[in-house]
Amino acid sequence: MTIKNQLPEINAQKIVAKSQLFSIEQLDLTFSNGEKRLYERMVGSGRGAVMIVPMLDNDTLLLVREYCAGTHSYMLGFPKGLIDEGETAEVAANRELQEEIAYGSDSLTSITQLLMAPAFFNAKMDIFLATDLYKSSLLGDEPEPLEVVTWPIKDYQKLLQQADFREARSIAALMLVVDKLRG
Repeated sequence: MTIKNQLPEINAQKIVAKSQLFSIEQLDLTFSNGEKRLYERMVGSGRGAVMIVPMLDNDTLLLVREYCAGTHSYMLGFPKGLIDEGETAEVAANRELQEEIAYGSDSLTSITQLLMAPAFFNAKMDIFLATDLYKSSLLGDEPEPLEVVTWPIKDYQKLLQQADFREARSIAALMLVVDKLRG
């Protein structure tokens, strides 16, 4: 039996909660088989976000260790941030590099776009590989200076074993870049 998915009909939608970062929207849906359901989803800004895997040279990754409120811990990951109004993803990626690691990039390569929890969230993140780095810093919105950590890319498997390198997007970005660099 072949099932052809048909998007459910949205009968009604309303914002049921709002914070500085997100709105929660309730959807009243009717599926093609007649089933009715209420779904809730988080609605972000819609502009998306970027994550950048910066390479200081052919052998060295740059990461940041920063506070993560969700786990109340410091985690190691790649520079990332929201795309500001009027920015392209590439411009946002270069800005975030300068804000978080004090480098800009003359070569940003788009790797992919990831969806984050699409069952509940409409957020997307563009992943870039940054090479040809040059010293440049911009004032960012971080509440404290971020620790910049260098890591040999040949030791990426040891990075995957680090207790503070657990963020799924950073792991996905690392593996996609390793695959790309291997050809």
